Amino acid sequence: MSNNKIQSGSYDVTDLTSLEKLEPVRIRPGMYIGSTGSKGLHHCVWEILDNAIDEISNGYGDKATVVLNKDKSVTIIDNGRGVPTGIHPIKKKSGVEMVFTELHTGGKFNNKNYKTSGGLHGVGAAVVNALSKWLEVEVYQNGNIYRQRFENAMDKELKKVMPGTAITTLEVVGKTKLTGTKVTFMPDKDVFTNTEFKFDIIDERLKELAFQNKGVRLEFVDRRKDEEVVKEYFSENGLLDFISYLNESKTAIHELPIFFEGERMVDNIQMYGEVCLQFTDSTTEYIASYVNNIPTTEAGTHESGFKTGMTRSFKEWAKKLNLIKEKDKEFEGDDLREGMTAIVRIKITNPVFEGQTKTKLGNNEAYTMMNDLAYTKFSEWIEDNKEVATMIINNALDAAARREKIKKINEAEKKKIGKGTAPLAGKIAVCTLKDKNVNEFIVVEGDSAGGSAKQARDRRFQTIMPSKGKIMNTEKQKLENVLASEELKIFNTAVGTGTLDNYKEEDLKYDKIIIMSDADVDGYHIRTLWMTYIYRYMRPLIANGHLYLAQPPLYKVYKMGKNADNAIYAYSDDELEKGKKKIGKGALIQRFKGLGEMNPEQLWETTLNPATRTLVQVTIEDAAKAEKMVSLLMGDVVEPRKNYMYKYAEF
Repeated sequence: MSNNKIQSGSYDVTDLTSLEKLEPVRIRPGMYIGSTGSKGLHHCVWEILDNAIDEISNGYGDKATVVLNKDKSVTIIDNGRGVPTGIHPIKKKSGVEMVFTELHTGGKFNNKNYKTSGGLHGVGAAVVNALSKWLEVEVYQNGNIYRQRFENAMDKELKKVMPGTAITTLEVVGKTKLTGTKVTFMPDKDVFTNTEFKFDIIDERLKELAFQNKGVRLEFVDRRKDEEVVKEYFSENGLLDFISYLNESKTAIHELPIFFEGERMVDNIQMYGEVCLQFTDSTTEYIASYVNNIPTTEAGTHESGFKTGMTRSFKEWAKKLNLIKEKDKEFEGDDLREGMTAIVRIKITNPVFEGQTKTKLGNNEAYTMMNDLAYTKFSEWIEDNKEVATMIINNALDAAARREKIKKINEAEKKKIGKGTAPLAGKIAVCTLKDKNVNEFIVVEGDSAGGSAKQARDRRFQTIMPSKGKIMNTEKQKLENVLASEELKIFNTAVGTGTLDNYKEEDLKYDKIIIMSDADVDGYHIRTLWMTYIYRYMRPLIANGHLYLAQPPLYKVYKMGKNADNAIYAYSDDELEKGKKKIGKGALIQRFKGLGEMNPEQLWETTLNPATRTLVQVTIEDAAKAEKMVSLLMGDVVEPRKNYMYKYAEF
């Protein structure tokens, strides 16, 4: 378009662009898989795996396998019925070609073939195809092996290169007694920032799926290294095994977990709910929620209904057991759930997710169902377990009393701020810009490094907060102690969002929160303490992509004399060796023992300058794994932590 046309403001039919077939997915991949980073890459595996699990959940097949291949492709196999191979009477294409090349094509738009399913929009398989360099499908059906291959190739109809184009027809390539589907795809490097699948992420997802589908065998094979790794996942007791796994690093205050399940029909929608929970001596709650095996990390109506029904039941019984008098102040749901680990899952015939990545359920029927189920089942459980219920209610009343105490502390802090005595004065170096879309808040380990960082920073958009050292381990502290911490008050006031249920994303003053610590054991501990606090008290900062770790260099490789300006900063031992080779004979090495050893110019160039620095974004790839790891590394139970450290000592 010419500059004249832009200036004239004209807009006509020639400005319209029509995207064909799978082109929309390539143009806007984030709409379909959330991101083109690690999360989106693994989401492609989940899309195909969810289809396999849907078959198993609906009674077809009992095993699914994920294989990471040497060529960096991934294969997902199930022993279900197989994708339909027949020719569609109207489309004149095989079912396989339709499923993998057309958006909104699938067998889950009615309830004829699937009572419940995780894949609802009929786009998952086609999206994965669109974002792959190539994809190959094998279907085992009718005694035959069918195969079809798709690539980024010339589309004969459109006469242009299109993603996910069928380069073969669906061919019979052999005979078999098996049934099922095998999908192999190669993620496209032109789409994803990194195409390396992470073993731990897939391992954790398969563990969760095994816990949710008791009696089903899942297998994970990693063939990328010389020695093949094979893991199997099987759970005999389902959610009871899951709760033990999640609470391995916590101390339960009652031995037997609370478990219940039930079915309900609401507005002609059939639903099945299942809940397992256990109270621990932790000061925080954790709920893992799922819909049709899909982790709903942003919760939704099923989780809200569970919370409401649970609170209603315990409040009624608190009065029946004379633990609350008429004039006493009642506890709230947050007080009741303090220290609770819970798994809430629902199977529903017509789930309505908010967004294709299915992180939040929107069905009002699910709220009604889980509210009723939780209220009824908890009431029955309390009737039979009055002693444990009394302990839980008393803990909730204690938590309510602490909440009132905390409220008074917060009100006192607000009054200080109103009088101009906010805890920020003289503690941090605030940036001059007011643009929260570009501003950065950088927590720096130590006063010395903090002083250098204040000099080195770009004052326009970088705010520096020197940290005195190690903040408290908030995993082990009661809420009132955490909120009374002066250093955490400074951080909270500066960031602006509030904590826990008072968190408000719209009040966030910075786009990036960066933890900058030394590259040594103490520095890693400081990082872990800050990440633990943010995970427990400001989790949306991580979920919404605002938390980063700075990567200071370990070495400076340089040469004296006229080549002194050609210094190379190395962030690992491998980079050090490469730097020495590049500098050549006479290379000198400076080892940075900490941020404080760098002058402001070096700190800017290596760690603060957006053009040259390296930042690592902290993500919650899997909420259940993150919860378990925080408890394991920072909690009181020693044995699981010791076992973990022995296992990963070299790392």
